[in-house]
Amino acid sequence: MQTSLSAMSMSPSTGQGLAADARSLDALKLAANGNDPKAVREAAKQFESLFMRELIKSMREATMKSGLLDSDGEKLGTDLLDQQFAVQLSGLPGGLTDAITRQLTQQMSGTAKAPTIALGAEAARIKPAANQRSFVEQHDDAAERVSRETGIPASFMIGQAGHETGWGRSEIRHRDGTPSHNLFGIKAGGSWTGPTVAVTTTEYIGGEPRKVTARFRAYDSYEESFRDYARLIGNSPRYEKARASVSSVSAYASELHRAGYATDPAYAAKLSRAIHTTLKIQRT
Repeated sequence: MQTSLSAMSMSPSTGQGLAADARSLDALKLAANGNDPKAVREAAKQFESLFMRELIKSMREATMKSGLLDSDGEKLGTDLLDQQFAVQLSGLPGGLTDAITRQLTQQMSGTAKAPTIALGAEAARIKPAANQRSFVEQHDDAAERVSRETGIPASFMIGQAGHETGWGRSEIRHRDGTPSHNLFGIKAGGSWTGPTVAVTTTEYIGGEPRKVTARFRAYDSYEESFRDYARLIGNSPRYEKARASVSSVSAYASELHRAGYATDPAYAAKLSRAIHTTLKIQRT
């Protein structure tokens, strides 16, 4: 028996290509990341075709074989035919493509439900002040946008920004009083080429508080500050354990402290309380 391959001819377009074409699938994923609705659906269709191909392959393997189609040529023809069946069966109304499209759209639009972060026991005793509520409301939108891009919870970033700035009352400012927009006390090291501001700050040296003058980064907006913080935490190997602890307030705060984010011996406890305060505000 000869398997006809005439039906296997493919259009060069990605949507008509074989589901097993890794380059086509990578191109679709890249286009889908650009939030193109057509590309999102086409990527979902390709993912369904991969699933269908594996399903058909499993069904063939579970079927008794007569030995008539065991030559290499026949196996190749059967495999190509299965791939084409998978492409043709995918994308039908009510199929997996619809479900995958909805999921991808939700994830890229930021509407997918984020995992719930449990409030610690100390949160029950926290009574947020008016200035804390105002600070959270002021920065919530920017933090949420950065959170969707990086995976760092918005509540963690806002809480840390609140702690670092005294909930906006001790924000780092330029000499003329204008804000530096630096919400996280990130210093201007040798690799920083942007604007800076010099201020007197408290550092703990040998466990003792000392007043020192240091240069800090300055930004054009608060959202830039959130993004720079997220890059620092996301790209630095020293914060790897903190990145892996975003499901726990206390663990995240502790890992940041262990990694040397701040010299204050009580930093983890203070940061944990600030994040719990933010969470309580966001949930009430």
